[in-house]
Amino acid sequence: MGKGLFITGTGTDIGKTYVTGLIVKKLRDAGYNGGYYKAALSGAEPDEHGVLQPGDALHVNRVAGIGETIPNLVSYVYREAVSPHLAAQINHEPIDFEKIRQDFTRAKDKYELLTMEGSGGIICPLRWDDKQHVILDDLIKDLDLGVLIIADAGLGTINAAVLTIEHLQQRQIPIRGVIFNNYVPDDIMQMDNEKMIVAMTGIPVVAKVRHGDQELAMDAAELAGLYR
Repeated sequence: MGKGLFITGTGTDIGKTYVTGLIVKKLRDAGYNGGYYKAALSGAEPDEHGVLQPGDALHVNRVAGIGETIPNLVSYVYREAVSPHLAAQINHEPIDFEKIRQDFTRAKDKYELLTMEGSGGIICPLRWDDKQHVILDDLIKDLDLGVLIIADAGLGTINAAVLTIEHLQQRQIPIRGVIFNNYVPDDIMQMDNEKMIVAMTGIPVVAKVRHGDQELAMDAAELAGLYR
């Protein structure tokens, strides 16, 4: 069985999928058998045949050159661009976490280093009905994964990153580090953002991604070491 790492973001639309693609690409370019998996994806658009296309997962699949099929990339695909728990309610298709465990285990057996991407931020409801109340961090604990946090490098990231880190620490979920997205070198505010996040939490910023980067500026062996 391979090793795994969970990718979460400090919120929605901060570039989590974009950075995830660079992470898996970095590993595969360095010769690691890197894979990708996502439990649930909402906001999918149908193709000309009416089949929902999980855009985020397909982006990583293409950028990293994985060559995987949709059923092996994502377990649940919903059209509505809302939280997975609400999309599941709308479609009367609740997430079955036994299926998630089976799909995750199958992917982890296939790949040396499996990157699992979350939905939105860490407080993202996956199922909320009369049978189960499950939030994203419950799934992370169930799968026994460490977390790498993607945060926008700009204004407001101290608050968002520290709150995310403190929540994960409260849940006793291992944190492997933070990656800044949309980083501007020598920007005094962004440099201070990194300094303050490290000072307040002790969690390092392990890489910085500039707008438009096609490669992750991080040593591949160091990156691989984040997977457990």
